[in-house]
Amino acid sequence: MSGGIAPRETALSIRGLRKAFGGQPVYDGFDLDVRRGDILAIFGPNGCGKSTLINMAAGLLPHDGGEILFDGRTVADVRVGYVFQNYREALFPWRRAADNIRYPMRRLGLPAAEIERRLERLSADFRVRFDLNRYPYELSGGQQQLVSIMRSLAIEPEVLFLDEPFSALDYETTLSLRALLQDVLKGREVTSILVSHDLEESIVLADRLLMLTRRPTSVADDVPIPLPWPRTPETLGEAGFVAIKTRCLRVFTEAVAGA
Repeated sequence: MSGGIAPRETALSIRGLRKAFGGQPVYDGFDLDVRRGDILAIFGPNGCGKSTLINMAAGLLPHDGGEILFDGRTVADVRVGYVFQNYREALFPWRRAADNIRYPMRRLGLPAAEIERRLERLSADFRVRFDLNRYPYELSGGQQQLVSIMRSLAIEPEVLFLDEPFSALDYETTLSLRALLQDVLKGREVTSILVSHDLEESIVLADRLLMLTRRPTSVADDVPIPLPWPRTPETLGEAGFVAIKTRCLRVFTEAVAGA
């Protein structure tokens, strides 16, 4: 490809994935590739298996068949970050916010100086203006979720999974955290997979949007999102965004919802 941009390597490869609950298949021969440095958003109807997919990929849930590989390695040999939907249960309430962030780095056995260097860099990247020496219960919901995100990135993960990270937050806080998160993920080129029930959020935060069907789950559409970064609130009114959202709504209505 003379004069072109070299394609990025595949960071995550899923082949022939199978998973059933109570004998009812959720995935039956599902394939997926995620490019290194991309943010992939996964969107689909309730109960289609969005969270199940990333939980299997992250090693939190066993799969019944197929393979999930990261550069040819299983998840046991990969540094994985995970941001949970329920930030109130994700943080250790007896540890200060800073110690919540330090915790996974200490588990890795990193030197104290490196732990503090990473903590300072994360604080700068996310423009933290509140006291990280406070306990989680002393922080707002948005601040708690920001601490959860910082903790997930502290280990410098090879892949970051985010399971509806903003669904419990108000819209103003969500807009602020979206802006911070996209800057950090794109700046650090973190391969990320985001599950969201919010179509707007899925488009704004992703390089690519995977739209899923009802069970047994398959791909209804694989939508590239070539909008320029950073995406701002003004992006929502631009022609490119509106065209992508219109396409996705049509797919959801016709192929996903079956209307």
